[in-house]
Amino acid sequence: MTALQRDRGPGTPPTQAGPAEGAAPDGKRRRTPRRTGVRRHWWFTPWLYLLVPLALLVTFTYLPIGDMIGYSFTDWDGISPEKNNVGLKNYTELFTRPELFKVFLVSGVYLIAAAVQICLALYFATVLSFNTRFRNLFKGILFFPYLINGVAIGFVFLYFFQPDGTLDSLLRLVGIDGKFLWIGDPDLVNKSLAGVSVWRYTGLNLVLFLGAIQSIPPHLYEAAALDGANRWQQFRHIIAPGIKPVISLSAILAISGSLAVFEIPYIMTGGANGSQTFVIQSINMAFKFDKFGLASASAVVLLAMILLVTWIQRRLVPEERVELS
Repeated sequence: MTALQRDRGPGTPPTQAGPAEGAAPDGKRRRTPRRTGVRRHWWFTPWLYLLVPLALLVTFTYLPIGDMIGYSFTDWDGISPEKNNVGLKNYTELFTRPELFKVFLVSGVYLIAAAVQICLALYFATVLSFNTRFRNLFKGILFFPYLINGVAIGFVFLYFFQPDGTLDSLLRLVGIDGKFLWIGDPDLVNKSLAGVSVWRYTGLNLVLFLGAIQSIPPHLYEAAALDGANRWQQFRHIIAPGIKPVISLSAILAISGSLAVFEIPYIMTGGANGSQTFVIQSINMAFKFDKFGLASASAVVLLAMILLVTWIQRRLVPEERVELS
């Protein structure tokens, strides 16, 4: 009798020993994979994928911004190898000369136009999100201006706004006769150019709002309709809260865009007749008057204002996670 049988006691049937730990059912020993030190080096793998984009971002964004800030403290003319440090002279000149800072009044006109543009896009997006006849056609018509090149838009509207042009002819059809200097009158030029911006960028906001509205669960509309809610009530209690982050994004884009308007007024008027914007003024100072230091200071101020407006908007309207179910 073996020691194992004695421990089991009398009458205990002998049991067959099973396979040893780590052995396969067929009795062969199974090889366990050996741990290597590869896993501890995987932490840098995401940075390998981000290396090229970060290098491009630093090279073409942050380094030029750093150079621009450095130029803003000099009197560099853009040609001479010498850059004399003048301290805060450029910033002092920028804020103490009214003719340099009054261009923000022009930005105010574009800001009002941007608010009109957002309201129109929100209205059309709400209407076209429901079952409307030819809604795909209207979506294409409203979005099409955004696809056109800005230079082409500028030249087209030069003919549209010229005396006895398209706009004057349309006004005569409704009984308004007269020749208006739409881009020659200082009282009308900024309103006319801002109207072109509304026509061009409404489609962009329309697409943003449509995408956000279509992400709202459809059963919420059904429940609201069963409760007797009309379209305005559905917009107020379902659509507006559901697309609040997108409206906030559109507001930031509108404010920054109104401060940095360049393309349309530069092509159509070149900044004449009181239509000069902050960006056009900076370009003229750099390339017409060879004041790269002052132009760089102007660009730094513009960047700081956009960042400040964005920060204020984020503080007043904090980003919230909206969950509709």
